[in-house]
Amino acid sequence: MEKYSVREVVEQAVRTERLGYDFYTSMILRFPEDKGLQELFGKLAEKEREHEKKFLDLEATIRDEEPVDWEEVSEYLRAIVESEFFLGRDKALPELEHVKTVKDAVRFAIGFEKETLLYFYGLRDVVRNVANEKKVIDIIIEEEKSHVIMLSRFGAGSGSL
Repeated sequence: MEKYSVREVVEQAVRTERLGYDFYTSMILRFPEDKGLQELFGKLAEKEREHEKKFLDLEATIRDEEPVDWEEVSEYLRAIVESEFFLGRDKALPELEHVKTVKDAVRFAIGFEKETLLYFYGLRDVVRNVANEKKVIDIIIEEEKSHVIMLSRFGAGSGSL
């Protein structure tokens, strides 16, 4: 099985944030009548853009060295990327015809955010602790966790962010 380099792992994190942005903005267009969804998904789309920039900055600091036990970590991260939420390198989100309601959109978003968290936890384990790389990823992980909470609250009907 082909291994990822650390640089490719960070590049995939950038693509993940772009996919999240694309998903949230497409759902805003799909459900214009739901103001709560518009507000929540607009906020989440903005956060995805911020995370993309942080990962681009992080990518600039990455050296092309592989950490110890890289083969196993690489296989784990590849399995996440090839899940139903990512569908592999250079591919977009899966077809979203199944998203017919706001509830479907929120359910899919929660799944996407959880898969993203798994990926970022794996990424955190492989970056060096130089130039605060782990700290950058920890901040993004905490924000992603808050996304899951916001989506869960919204899905439960509280409508509060």
